[in-house]
Amino acid sequence: MENISPTPVLYITIGLGIIALAVLILPLVVKVIEVNMELFFLVMGIITVTISGLWNWDLITGALEAPVIIENIPIGIFQVVLIVGLLIRFYSRWFSNSILGVANRLGPKMFIFLFILVMGLLSSVFSVILMAVILAEVVATLPISRSDQLKIAVTTCFAVGMGAVLTPLAEPLSTIMVDKLAGAPYYAGFFFPLRTFGIYIIPGIIALAIFGALFVSKNISLKTTGAAEGYTDTVRGAVIRALKVYVFVVALTLLGEGFKPLIVWYFKNIPAWLLYWINIDSAFLDNGTLTAIEIGPTMALSQIVGGILGLLIAGGMLIPGNIPNIISAARLRISMKEWAKIGVPMGLAVMVIYFIVLMVNFSSVY
Repeated sequence: MENISPTPVLYITIGLGIIALAVLILPLVVKVIEVNMELFFLVMGIITVTISGLWNWDLITGALEAPVIIENIPIGIFQVVLIVGLLIRFYSRWFSNSILGVANRLGPKMFIFLFILVMGLLSSVFSVILMAVILAEVVATLPISRSDQLKIAVTTCFAVGMGAVLTPLAEPLSTIMVDKLAGAPYYAGFFFPLRTFGIYIIPGIIALAIFGALFVSKNISLKTTGAAEGYTDTVRGAVIRALKVYVFVVALTLLGEGFKPLIVWYFKNIPAWLLYWINIDSAFLDNGTLTAIEIGPTMALSQIVGGILGLLIAGGMLIPGNIPNIISAARLRISMKEWAKIGVPMGLAVMVIYFIVLMVNFSSVY
């Protein structure tokens, strides 16, 4: 890619720029795309790889396997979403009664606070996919308005997406980062993410939990004996939802691979503060792919911290930005426009706050 002449580079850059704008704008303004977002992203992924000229058999098989295989283990997003969805479908009465029983004892404010806090912290220990499925089902159970469901879902997805970085167990981003920094000078091991990012992430999750409790619980009551209207799922619904998640993950894999040339050409040697803000593209690109391309042992700690935090926070802004977003949107039938109305302003506010923190901690480079 580095030996490509300037003219093709320009054409590829323009083409990928148009795709990026289409991915960001069209799901917000075109109804048919809004309700068929998975297929739209798949088409955009195919076009992106075609523009970049990166088609090969390994890419095709890798994209098709991405939703069903994790680290060579045949248990992936598709299977977890399907199996857990079916289990909750068959045990929905017990599940909803358990959730509502806890919620009624704690009260709305404490329940929402603990829900966001626990989900955010546990996402670093358990698979972020499993936590995302549970997240979506709990929110779907609550007998509250749709607008309140959206607020809880988006806020909790921010917390889960951020918390998953604290160990290499939960999601690819952290695993890839540790692998790439395993040698000198960082010698990253299992606890490297916690030591490096815990001081930023844990207070952030607590703040999101407080914000969620105050933001949502003010006008709701959970005192009820029944779950939300229409909560009970169907086998057909669980299967279709798993298939939609499968298509979405394939699409994001293709998009991430297709945008690689753009990132390789233009992301090298950029300042730490600029990398932080450029990584807002994680709102619609796979953050694992971005981590694999951007992060390396030659980077200063300020660049690594800023780059990863930018990826984590921006990942909550739009549905494609993170696996919890995709799963929650599929289960709760959240459109891109609905998500963006909450996720974009929340994400921008959190990014500004963290940027100020980074300026204080790394004043020489920010």
